[in-house]
Amino acid sequence: MTLPQNTETPDWGIFGRPLFDDPSARALSRVGVIDVGSNSVRLVVFDGAARSPAYFYNEKIMCALGAGLSESGRLNPKGRDRALAAMRRFQRLAEGMNLPPLTAVATAAVRDAEDGPEFCAEVQRETGLKIWVIDGEEEARLSAQGVLLGWPGSYGLVCDIGGSSMELAEIHDGRVGKRVTSPLGPLKLRDVKGGKSGRKAHIKTVMEDLHDRMGPQPDRLFLVGGSWRAIARIDMLRRGYPLTVLHEYRMNAQAVRDTIAFIESGDLDDIRSRAGVSSARAALVPYAIEVLHRLNRTFRPKDIAISSYGIREGLLYEQMPQRLRERDPLIEACYFAEAKDARLPGFGKTLFNFVRPLFSSVPHARLRLIKAACLLHDVSWRAHPDYRAETCFDNATRANLGGIRHSERVFMGLALLHRYRNKRDGTRFEPLYDLIPQAEIKQAEILGKAMRFGAMLWMQPDAEMAQFKWYPKKKVLDLTLTKEAQPLFGEVAEARLMSLVQSLEAEVNIRVRR
Repeated sequence: MTLPQNTETPDWGIFGRPLFDDPSARALSRVGVIDVGSNSVRLVVFDGAARSPAYFYNEKIMCALGAGLSESGRLNPKGRDRALAAMRRFQRLAEGMNLPPLTAVATAAVRDAEDGPEFCAEVQRETGLKIWVIDGEEEARLSAQGVLLGWPGSYGLVCDIGGSSMELAEIHDGRVGKRVTSPLGPLKLRDVKGGKSGRKAHIKTVMEDLHDRMGPQPDRLFLVGGSWRAIARIDMLRRGYPLTVLHEYRMNAQAVRDTIAFIESGDLDDIRSRAGVSSARAALVPYAIEVLHRLNRTFRPKDIAISSYGIREGLLYEQMPQRLRERDPLIEACYFAEAKDARLPGFGKTLFNFVRPLFSSVPHARLRLIKAACLLHDVSWRAHPDYRAETCFDNATRANLGGIRHSERVFMGLALLHRYRNKRDGTRFEPLYDLIPQAEIKQAEILGKAMRFGAMLWMQPDAEMAQFKWYPKKKVLDLTLTKEAQPLFGEVAEARLMSLVQSLEAEVNIRVRR
């Protein structure tokens, strides 16, 4: 992932001034979207930092509107009743939340069904909601924009699978390129004649045509959609993977083959129960994984990433000005969290400037994690002191954040854990430590202990009370205190400094600036 590198400014540094409190960004602080899919109908209300929004409300109803559509040409009658009831509920919820008008979009089932217009008219008559029925290429574009919300600057192929269709879209340089749609949704594949062999032949023919139209796609494959997420949950179960966060979960061709074998050799009902997959979703997994296998064999991507962001996030991205789209979603979310929850908002920037000399040679990708950790260093202060370190780790590794890999979550989690305690042994998180190499574990420990010490030395966000100079070859750390900061350098502060020095395996020189 290539993130935009902002020009350094005197007041905010290399990551720029946060935009979430700008009036144009605040206009996006509460946005409601309804996605009327072939399998489910979902309401999402986004809230918070506009560039990396929190999910204020998220509810899904499995309606299976597209079930039997291939044979009848009409929406599933029971599914239609359930979808209408869901829309009534969602509109009433929106009124209770004082939301601006909801945006409702419908995809393959409604656009393909002969009674789709009738259903849309009924929804508008009953709820006042207008449903925008989008074509396959527009669905592909919005799903790709959802991926760009979480991975700005990414290159690759976005594959969004719904109940009745599958879309592909190319992304590069923060833009959506070629895009196509296909009938490879699991609900339609169930109706393909000829059993498993007939279905595989059909998938192969359609996939080869998609490849001819899209051309080679050797970069990352981003998977969007509930069926892909169900497969990822099963892959996590098979591997015994310790961090069950779907967004940014990685797979490869061998993992896909191994998971197919795992599903075929076991009891699907038992597997879905242990993986936490609903029975309605699990019923579609055998069809979806056949598509994934052929997709991987046809396009041969370098790797596969699961995206929790899709068409709903793409609709939010659609409303963002370009300057907001180009911002780092991780840093913006952390700015917002600090402003909302820290005891001393704005201090994270000062803390970052203080610890930065310890990491002068690290690449930009690591520097942004250090910045994010500094912004988050105090947002969990309300937690009980005995559990504050664990709360910090939990927040970093399981928060709904974009622009951050699983290994980076663990790095940040360890740094924030060490912000509140010297030792990391004996926590319930130890299995997650294996997701990063020992050198990064050590770096996270140093960052955490530097933040732990630095938090002792400031009373105001912008006051420069001390300065580090680090000489890595000599293993010497110089600390210069201002005269005003000298009274703050008490016994506890000194003990925290010496813990940092021990982790650096260094000597320390302390002086007071007169």
